[in-house]
Amino acid sequence: MSYKGWFTPQNPNKYKGNAERIVYRSSWELRVMKKLDENPNVLWWASEELFVKYVSPVDNRVHRYFPDFIVRVKSRDGKESTKMIEVKPEKQTKPPTQSRKTRKMLAEVATYAINQEKWKAAELFCLEHGWQFMILTEKDLGI
Repeated sequence: MSYKGWFTPQNPNKYKGNAERIVYRSSWELRVMKKLDENPNVLWWASEELFVKYVSPVDNRVHRYFPDFIVRVKSRDGKESTKMIEVKPEKQTKPPTQSRKTRKMLAEVATYAINQEKWKAAELFCLEHGWQFMILTEKDLGI
């Protein structure tokens, strides 16, 4: 899951932002981009084009969180909705379970705590805008 590159959409008119500068940061993000680009029910989508402010529990300072995707979709009944999507390994969505205080475990605890604050801020942002926030993991992507 650790490769990066530039995505060239087949349907650049569906992309909100600069369609020539779409960066993916993992093979999972690339997979989502391809699905968004190809899906006829996706009216438009954007990748890291919007930020949400949150307070980090590590340094107690305000930071900017750039969700992976914002997507406008049309359902089968014709209703439109907007979704904010984050793509993450399932392991990062759950509290670390290791009990020994190693550097790795402390880093995992910090990552988990930061992610939780980002996602709380994202959920609040979505609630205020009538959107839905969702986290996709490898299980959702069929990996």
